[in-house]
Amino acid sequence: MTAHSKCLEIPDKQFALVMSLIAGGLAGTSVDVILHPLDTLKTRLQSKQGFVKSGGFSNLYKGILPVIIGSAPSASLFFLTYEDIKSRTQSKVPEKYHSLLHMCSASLAEMVACLIRVPVEAIKQRKQVSIPDRQDINFRILYYGYWSTVLRDMPFSLIQFPIWEYLKKVWKSHVDRDTLPIESAICGAIAGSISATLTTPLDVTKTRIMLSHRNESASKLKVLYVLKDVYRDKGFRGLFAGVGPRVTWITVGGFIFFGTYEGVKTIGTKYYCLFL
Repeated sequence: MTAHSKCLEIPDKQFALVMSLIAGGLAGTSVDVILHPLDTLKTRLQSKQGFVKSGGFSNLYKGILPVIIGSAPSASLFFLTYEDIKSRTQSKVPEKYHSLLHMCSASLAEMVACLIRVPVEAIKQRKQVSIPDRQDINFRILYYGYWSTVLRDMPFSLIQFPIWEYLKKVWKSHVDRDTLPIESAICGAIAGSISATLTTPLDVTKTRIMLSHRNESASKLKVLYVLKDVYRDKGFRGLFAGVGPRVTWITVGGFIFFGTYEGVKTIGTKYYCLFL
């Protein structure tokens, strides 16, 4: 094996983490900006005031500014944490437990990324449904939905990332080579669609909590209470409000996200190795 081919296979650890930071930021921003209208539709469908009163099909790019500002650091922080934990522990864990390792890495990464994602989501969603409460926004409001977001995103990642890694592994074994970015993107889209469907009730809960008024009783902002309230009000259908736009958004988003992420990492590694 030549030094160049070895570099492509096992890039410098520090460089790999930097590339995860850059690739994750570009991937996250690309998805959130391109698919923002679908996210707006999903948020309005899940809003307690109803789809039409929340804005319907008008101004679908409302709330895009906080997304542009917050997407890159949030996604970068997620992948930096995910790849760092994985690279530090994978060689020490038997291969049969790698799926569990991917689940734990993704869960911890979500908790870290949510420190940025939650306030961005809170501002974005309040703009998407036209809540005029600039004077209402404070630190407590911005982090109302922290644990509900974590409780949504952790199960999402617990499902998505092991499926993504598994599909890549199966495909790599089938074609007897490393997966291409386009193939990783397809695996990501499949994993995302499954995860999005299963975690929609948690997403509905997170949206309701983030859109709540600051005078809302704390007891009414607990995940189980909100779930029961939604079910009582609109039944099983209410728990899956916005599932169509959400699944479409995350399936297409998964394709763009993982394709961009793997593509940027591959290109970056090739250029890095050329200059060694």
